Amino acid sequence: MSWRRLNGDIIETPILEAVEQTILRENANGYKLKLCIGTDSQTRTDHVDFATVIVFVREGRGGFMFIHHSTHKGTMRIKERMITEVAKSIEIAYQLCDLLEKYGIALEVHADINTDPGFKSNTALKEAMGYILSMGFIFKAKPDAFASSYCADKVV
Repeated sequence: MSWRRLNGDIIETPILEAVEQTILRENANGYKLKLCIGTDSQTRTDHVDFATVIVFVREGRGGFMFIHHSTHKGTMRIKERMITEVAKSIEIAYQLCDLLEKYGIALEVHADINTDPGFKSNTALKEAMGYILSMGFIFKAKPDAFASSYCADKVV
């Protein structure tokens, strides 16, 4: 699984190691961190592109992110695509949770799902919320889900 920074630089080390190095560097610089993980997708003619982001939020000092792209051949219905986005975010959150607990870093999983029933993505809200909460993670949906709705959306 390859990750990169927003500027395009490839992250050469495994993601767990890269996140730990980043936490140590940011802590040494006096920043209090929170991590937010989110995924967004874009349907194309014959495939779906996904972007998963790990957003490092420096309390009161902005933030930065790591990005991973993946592709699913074929098409997906909206509910399947929303749940797949959530599954991709949970997969990363699960890999990082022990490390974040070790350093006392808060973690949120953001879902690009609208809480307004007038939007198509809302059909997956209950399942996504249950999935994330049952894994023990903090759940955020639109409009509070900036990691998926804004960060991942800009790079998918």
